Amino acid sequence: MAPHIARPAASIVHWRRAGLIAALLALALPAWAATLPFAQPRPQLYTAGQPSAAELQQAAAAGITTLIDLRQPDEKRGFDETAAAERLGLRYVRIPVAGAAGLTDANVQALRTALAQSQGPVLLHCASGNRVGALLALMKARQGASVEDALQFGRDAGMTSLDARTRVLLEQDTAR
Repeated sequence: MAPHIARPAASIVHWRRAGLIAALLALALPAWAATLPFAQPRPQLYTAGQPSAAELQQAAAAGITTLIDLRQPDEKRGFDETAAAERLGLRYVRIPVAGAAGLTDANVQALRTALAQSQGPVLLHCASGNRVGALLALMKARQGASVEDALQFGRDAGMTSLDARTRVLLEQDTAR
């Protein structure tokens, strides 16, 4: 009879251990996600310049579900990003933005739509993060943010040299 009693006790120990491990993993996941090599201007949105194949793999492993690429089709990526995204199970969206000339209402709307259709965390990138930040600043302003708040959001997302052009576009929008 003693072996029969020992099994339930062993089972309880096993389930307690499994519960403890699950709890520790749940605590560790947000810390692990925070180590992604990308900016995070808001929850569920990561931004970057061109990610490497290894960084895409890391993003997918951390739970990112959608990859939005703002680069032109002829821009060099160093690897087949579309195939890599597909292999990793990422939804891949391309919105070609041609520098300052690509900061258009149509591209802002395309980005807004792609983000709205995303189920889970998103990695949004261009070559350096500059176009990403500029387009996000325009989108943020169209959602009601002030010019300064929209520009800061864009900078947090990676905007650098497109700052002045984005400011002009935002101020033109406010003047209308």
